[in-house]
Amino acid sequence: MPLLSDLDARILGDWQRDLPLVAEPFREIATALGVAEEVLLARLAHLRATGTMARVGATCRPNTVGASSLAAMAVPEWRVEEVAQIVGAEPGVNHSYLRENDWNLWFVVTAPDLAERDAIVARIEAASGLRVLMLPLVRAFNIDLGFALEGPRHALSLDRPADLSVLSAGDRALLQALTDGLDLVSRPYAALAARLGLQEAEVIARIGTLIEARIITRLGVIVRHRALGWRSNAMVAWNLPEERIAAAGKALVRHPGVTLCYERARRPEWDYPLFCMIHARARSEAFEVLEGAAALPELAGATKQVLFSIRCFKQTGAMLAGRPTAAVAAE
Repeated sequence: MPLLSDLDARILGDWQRDLPLVAEPFREIATALGVAEEVLLARLAHLRATGTMARVGATCRPNTVGASSLAAMAVPEWRVEEVAQIVGAEPGVNHSYLRENDWNLWFVVTAPDLAERDAIVARIEAASGLRVLMLPLVRAFNIDLGFALEGPRHALSLDRPADLSVLSAGDRALLQALTDGLDLVSRPYAALAARLGLQEAEVIARIGTLIEARIITRLGVIVRHRALGWRSNAMVAWNLPEERIAAAGKALVRHPGVTLCYERARRPEWDYPLFCMIHARARSEAFEVLEGAAALPELAGATKQVLFSIRCFKQTGAMLAGRPTAAVAAE
């Protein structure tokens, strides 16, 4: 884990959400931190350059302005590097991890529409000669990966459905720009507005509307957890009858240490539709959280698959409006 100054730790820990929607958001953050705006901007640039921060920007709710899915491949050990390169070469793949399971290469594919998403998957299958197992999102219990980097574990809050009625024609370009990241300048919304041919106030107001509608799930500092020492991370998938999934998902969200929770499509090859994530610095810590989760009454009798991440091949913003800028490898 990199050595962080107290200021860096506060930036990364306290500003993962609620980026101020004002003309000079970094000045407002700097005032809260007790430093000059120039100092804050320099630290943000440093954190981005050293890989502990991906960007200052937004995360967007899946399948609102684009089409996405979690996907998995069962890759022979001797082909992992080759196939991971094939997967990562697709701009629409924004996360790619090697995990401990026969289905060992997991990735997220996002595209402007279903046709392009499926075309990406078809290219990966053709190039690798291997099948891609698609597990699209069914229901989100919590999809906000912002959590405290220090101190005790806290329970999450339940997500609420997105209001898609607020979407307008220009939102795709705006959301893509926010997903790629804001410029680290004094007036980032003005810079964004200039690129989109809009007014600064219009951009700020539109972002607020999209946050309120839960289409933007988080606006702030997007950290790279593995780079910060959170390397014992487990994706846990649970097998439960359909009628028990809602109660189990809500219970997992309330369990301290669970960092994401959602339901995905059930498949004959993967009959584990309820997913949660546990981010931890040590495997023992992850297992402690897992043992508590497994003991919840709502998960009584559930079988599970525990997939610790071994390696991160790719981590970048999603492709919502065409091919984005070059992807950034996490490791």
